[in-house]
Amino acid sequence: MRNRSGIILIKDDKLALIERHRAEMHYYSFPGGGIDKGESPEQAAIREAEEELGVVVEIKQKVAVVVLWEKTQHYFLAEEISGEFGTGMGEEYGEYNPEHGTYHPIWMPLADVLTHNVLPRELADLVVRFAKEGWPAEPVIIIKEKR
Repeated sequence: MRNRSGIILIKDDKLALIERHRAEMHYYSFPGGGIDKGESPEQAAIREAEEELGVVVEIKQKVAVVVLWEKTQHYFLAEEISGEFGTGMGEEYGEYNPEHGTYHPIWMPLADVLTHNVLPRELADLVVRFAKEGWPAEPVIIIKEKR
């Protein structure tokens, strides 16, 4: 697994997420993916938003860094500046592959985030809190150990 970047996109009190069905699991993830060689975490987040959601975003600030099994995931608060939500054309949307499961972009009301299986969970908890209380000046570091 390579290092990853993702976005936190909130509009009208709703959070953009990817609904996933994979390996008999149903969960929601923040839009994002792997950082390509020569790409900054910010550039990867912008590219992934367009691929997965069909929208062009502007990065506002880094909110969190999740360290998971020695790999780093960067999450950025973003603002939608153009495009049409739900028109992503990334490789995830090709022919159905059971190994990769399904990808379905959705808007989830912030009030519902804590009652659904949104991953990473620690980030979901922070996003709900920060959306109400304000975003941190510095990114929060979350370190997850291997189970």
